[in-house]
Amino acid sequence: MRQWFRAGFTGISFFVLATVCLPVSANLDDSVKARGLVDNARVTLDNMLADSQNTGFHEKLKDAKAILIVPQMLKGGFIFGGSGGSGVMLNRDDATGQWSYPAFYTMGSFTFGLQIGAQAAGVVLLVMTDSAVDAFMSNKVQLGGDLSIAAGPIGGGAQAATIDIYGFSRSKGAFVGATLEGSVIAVRNSLNEAYYNQDVRPVNILITHSVVNRQADPLRQVLAKAGQPMPVASSPEKSAPVDEGASANASTSPSSGTVVPQP
Repeated sequence: MRQWFRAGFTGISFFVLATVCLPVSANLDDSVKARGLVDNARVTLDNMLADSQNTGFHEKLKDAKAILIVPQMLKGGFIFGGSGGSGVMLNRDDATGQWSYPAFYTMGSFTFGLQIGAQAAGVVLLVMTDSAVDAFMSNKVQLGGDLSIAAGPIGGGAQAATIDIYGFSRSKGAFVGATLEGSVIAVRNSLNEAYYNQDVRPVNILITHSVVNRQADPLRQVLAKAGQPMPVASSPEKSAPVDEGASANASTSPSSGTVVPQP
């Protein structure tokens, strides 16, 4: 009887311990996964920017309101087939021009066609309108339904001003057309919570900037350098005479227009 009681007590203790530790273990796994996604997003963005021939991506990034980076859209990674993957979204503050810390999303598509023989591709969505940014504050959004999307231009050239999102994809080191219409993007609350160690929603991360994780600063710095907004053209003004003494003094002081890299 005593042995049965001891065995039963041990079994119950193990069950309780496993039940208590399971959420902690799951949270640690999500934290590692979230940090890995941020690092991989930076690598994906670096690879996109490194291709000087893809001028369309460079031009659109300068005018983008937000960016969603999915380092890997895996073939068969979505329910019932198709492609799927997780990624991070950062929003540009209209007042300061600084990029937010990342919010985590998952993306699934039945229509995304990978290059022949490819099993994965990096996808970047450039969000061009305020209404599209607002749509991402909800739990789920559908491309082509809630928001208009077009394959991002590889080269330069004029594009429709009413497009909400441009999609770019890179597979096997080359840019490929991204047919993303019909794709569903949903918030990854578990990764957001694990990354910031508290219950947060996209609006807290992207709009009100209520949370910070410095691990994402390298990604933000890449965006700050590459995603400077296009300057607004101004009408030429007649130059005023320049005093040589004042000019000499000014040359020894820093320019007031110098852009200071964000931390």
